[in-house]
Amino acid sequence: GGVPPAIDLVLGAAAGCLACVLTNPLEVVKTRLQLQGELQPPGTYPRPYRGVLRAVGAVCRADGLRGLQKGLAASLLYQGLMNGVRFYCYSCAEDAGWTRYPGGTVAAGAVAGAVGAFVGSPAYLVKTHLQAQTLSAVAVGHQHNHENISRAFESIYKQHGLAGLWRGVTGAVPRVAVGSAAQLATFASAKDWVCERQWFGEGSWAAVLAGGMVSGVAVAVTMTPFDVVSTRLYNQPVDADGTGKLYRGFLDCILQISSKEGLLGLYKGIGAVYLRLGPHTVLSLFFWDELRKM
Repeated sequence: GGVPPAIDLVLGAAAGCLACVLTNPLEVVKTRLQLQGELQPPGTYPRPYRGVLRAVGAVCRADGLRGLQKGLAASLLYQGLMNGVRFYCYSCAEDAGWTRYPGGTVAAGAVAGAVGAFVGSPAYLVKTHLQAQTLSAVAVGHQHNHENISRAFESIYKQHGLAGLWRGVTGAVPRVAVGSAAQLATFASAKDWVCERQWFGEGSWAAVLAGGMVSGVAVAVTMTPFDVVSTRLYNQPVDADGTGKLYRGFLDCILQISSKEGLLGLYKGIGAVYLRLGPHTVLSLFFWDELRKM
């Protein structure tokens, strides 16, 4: 209330970055789980990553404790761009009165999320590449072998031009649009449901966190298939002209995963997605609210 959209852009970016520092380890684990056994039938491939906790241990053994923060710079850049634009667009929708119409909140959240995902797509591309990189013994998915974030951007741009930096965006836009809409549609009602059962006091951050975790179930179920597709499209190897060697696009990726890995293949890494969603949602909103007050 009373904060101009331009200020919300800065505050939203800062809030997303602060939350990202604490939740990035789960993002690394999620990426590895989603790339494990790519386009292979269940039970026919080695599984260096088995569940969230064991995957954390596997990452630490292969890359050390610092491995849990792989791709952090790219993650921060993505969160800053995506959340800054997302909060800015949503704030503009509020100022225009669009959120007062039935379904306006969900629609505004979906559109704001889609625009933010498009703007932040190059950073998400590099983040995925860097988080997938590890020792060959536990490597999953294609290994791009970038030295760091700046070399990654430079390499992709030199090989495939500006368009190459937006490779995989067809998976990112529906991912964030669906996730943002589902989150806004369930978060407030989930928080109220928790308070009605008197599990936590009205207005407490414990209630907000519990509401976020309850809402996270709906968001994880609806968003994980899009999340898996997005990770695969971003990480796949490409030809000299930038054409993907594994997937032709969004629909082809869904069909290939479903036919070769089964429908459960679209839900790889759902545990890490869920465990990240609640805290990240609450921390982002908490930091955003506190920064707005300041």
